[in-house]
Formats: sequence, structure tokens, C-alpha cells
Amino acid sequence: MIRSTSRALALLASLALVAPVAAALPAATAAADRTHGNRAADAAPLSLWAPKTVTAYAYKNKTWTDLGLRLIAEGAPLEIWSHRSSYDEPIQSVWRTADGDVALPAGSMTDFSGLDRFLSVSIDPKKPGQKTLTMTKKGCLNGYAERVRPDAPARSPYPVGCWYNPFTVGSVQGIQDGWASPLLGSARRPLKIGPGLYTVTARVTPSWATFFGLDAAAATRTFTLDVKDEQAIEEGHGHGPMEPAGRLATPAAHRPTGPAGRADEAGPQPDLRSLPAWGISLNKKGTYLRFSATVWNAGDSPLVVDGFRREGEDEMDAYQYFFDAQGNQTGYQPVGALEWDKRPSHSHWHFEDFARYSLLDAGKSEVSRSKKEAFCLANTDSVDLTVTAADWKPENTDLSTSCGDYSSLSIREVLVSGWGDTYTQYRAGQSFPIADLPNGTYYIAVTANPGQNLVESDTTNNQALRQIRLSGPKNDRRVTVSQVGIVKDEGYGGVG
Repeated sequence: MIRSTSRALALLASLALVAPVAAALPAATAAADRTHGNRAADAAPLSLWAPKTVTAYAYKNKTWTDLGLRLIAEGAPLEIWSHRSSYDEPIQSVWRTADGDVALPAGSMTDFSGLDRFLSVSIDPKKPGQKTLTMTKKGCLNGYAERVRPDAPARSPYPVGCWYNPFTVGSVQGIQDGWASPLLGSARRPLKIGPGLYTVTARVTPSWATFFGLDAAAATRTFTLDVKDEQAIEEGHGHGPMEPAGRLATPAAHRPTGPAGRADEAGPQPDLRSLPAWGISLNKKGTYLRFSATVWNAGDSPLVVDGFRREGEDEMDAYQYFFDAQGNQTGYQPVGALEWDKRPSHSHWHFEDFARYSLLDAGKSEVSRSKKEAFCLANTDSVDLTVTAADWKPENTDLSTSCGDYSSLSIREVLVSGWGDTYTQYRAGQSFPIADLPNGTYYIAVTANPGQNLVESDTTNNQALRQIRLSGPKNDRRVTVSQVGIVKDEGYGGVG
């Protein structure tokens, strides 16, 4: 699984802001006089806000900050759906309004991390002799949003980030009416600036300002950035702020009783699918082929697996639970076991029957199998948030909510609709030994539910193949990876 510190760093920087977001209220009323570029009678659906001063902290002339920039939805939720019909096709996006869908300009999103070239920023140091830093950034509408109007809806349904995988299929971005979302909250890289005072000018780029009906004044904010020297910034770990445990995140109090099965055999079910392997490389000696893999749930029900520890053993019995469309539990079924994995890069409980990774030869016969055969399920990557019953704000996005520790008596592992669980090439055992394999064409096969112990709606779509080619002498082996459609996944580091 991808385990990144980037979101924790972004949150840590945002806590340094010295002006409250509630100060945006006067700016919100000014939107009524603005017009949409293609719908002149409409008010602008959003406003750009920034505090008068932002305080951030530099460590070795690197500063993590979201600059305090917020987008506020004005008058209605601002909601964008994006999808691609295949990996050969570009992403198509629409702005969903009460009057119908409005297509975003072609090429608005080259991947699912946000709207391309949405914001331009210049950071001008007040100390003579230093250069102005300029950049153009993507705009992710999803963030840890805040309500800025007392009459705004009490909750926001939208995701807390633009989580994506190189093979994501669909996404939803949105800001609830009267809520503010950090525009750069998911920034993963620090600004290359040191301590000092700076003047920041942020602008919604002209093409996006025109599309959303913002005039030049409304699309621009200027403020002061005060960067202080910090000897050390404590980096966070995990997937961001912990959410309180909810219904799906909490395991059952005891083993299920009564006959196994489902009350409604035609009710909602998960549908496990595999994405093509990615992040493919050889180790330095050229003896192991490493890769990353994602299995996701495209069904209309979450996959929920509870484990209950056997007395005196490092093993748990596993049960899959079933739910109706209203989320009520309707049955269960034994589905194998969970084991304690004591290896340093794991140290948690693994479900043994979730996926299998195989290396196939040119004739698609298995020649090697990864030792990685057990999994701790967590929602690490949004793959398609447009599927029926997709959960836009899932629980179980962190190891501590899903995998337990050695003292655990029971745990719950969940993969909700629309989300995938990614394991990266850096996990112990996730590789194929290739020292004795000849050069030639091979396929990395990622197979979900290999033993078909889990109940799902369709088992014909469980496997994905990624073609590779091994070449070169034994002391200088090379791997060439075939591109899938128009997706370029080289160097992808992940955000989930």
C-alpha cells in the first residue's frame, strides 16, 4: 500500500494560518455581480479567498504551506464529474449544475489530480537580491473543507482529496454550497524558499476565470507570506487526520451466529477488479522484478471482512458480511483466515484470500508467483467515484483503522465502492525472481479473489495483465514496459 506523509505535511502547514476562513464572508457576497463566461445571467459559482497574512515555517530553505488559499462555493454546490471510457481515451469532465451538465474544455484534466493550470502564483521576496518564484498549479476542489456561512448545509459529501492512481477511471470533485476548500491543500512538494517576508499574488488563470465567470479583480488575491525559521518540522505519518470510527470501520463485537448466507441473494454485492500493474522496475542487481498493484471494488456494496482471533494463535477466522441498499447487515459467510505478518514493512494482520500476483510467459503460462499473498485492506486510491454506490468519503484509509496490532482480538478490513487498495513495489515479498528467466516477453498478472472465496457480483473481470520485456546480459538486465493506451505511468509516486 502507498503510505505517504504528504497530506499530513500539508495539514501541518495549514495550521500556521493566522487569519480565519470566516473572514471570507464579505467576499462571498460580491459574487452576485459577476457573470459566467458562457451564461451571462448567472452569478459566478465560486470565489477565491486568501488571508491578509500567512505564517509558515522553513526547514533547510524548504517551506510547506498551502498559502491559505481557499475556493468558496457560492449559491450551490460546485461539483465536477470526470471519467474516461477506456485507457485509450482522454478524460472527459462535466460541471454538474441545477440546469444540467456543462462540459469542461477539452484537455481540462490530463490525470485525476485536479484541474490543469488552474492557478498561477508569484512569490516576490521583499528582501533585495532574491528572485521572484512563479508557478502554475493544478486546482483540486476536494479538501478538508470548512463551512463559512452559518446557513450553509451542516455536512459536505465530497472527498477530502484528489486521490488517484495512474489507472483511475472516474472521479468526483466538489465544494459544498457555503463551504471553503483549500485550493493547494494536497500539494506534495515544498516551496523552495527560506525565511523572510514575501508578497504573494495568486490568480485563477484567465481560461478558468472566464469559464467560471470571474472578472480579473475577483480572480486575483494579494497577501503577505511570513516564513519563519524552523530547525525541524515533525513529519506526520499515514493518510491524514484520523476520522472517528464509524459504522463500517468498527468490527463486530463477537463472531456471527446462526446459519451462514444472505437474506437477499440478489442484493448489493462488491465487484472486485484489478488494475494493470505499474511502477515496474528491476532491483540494482537485475535479479528481481518489482511492481505495484491495485485491486478495487466496482460493486454496489462495500467488501467488509471481519477477523476473530483463535484462542492462543496468531491466526484469525475471517467472515464476509453482506448489506442491503440502506446499509443494514443481511448475512455473513466464512471466507478463510487472517494471519499476523511480523515482517518490518508490515507488522499487522493480513487477509489471505484477496489477490494473487503472477508472472506469465509469452504463452501466458505462470513461471513465477510473488510471495506477497496476504493483504491488509484499506481504501488507498479512488479509482472510480462515479460508480453506483461509490463512497466519496470512506473510512478505513489508514493502516491503524484496518490492520490492527499484535494484541488485537478482532479487526475489520473494508474496501468500499469506487476505491482500490494499492500495494507498492517496496513491500516485502512483492517481486518476482527473474535471475534464471530468459529474455523475452512476459505478463504481470494481478488477480483479485483468486480462490473465489469472497462473494462478489462478477468474477470474470478479476484479472489484469501488463506486458513487459526482459532484455540484456545477466549483469545488465533491463525491463521495457508496454504503455497502456494513452496513460503514462512512468515515475508515478502515488497520492493514495
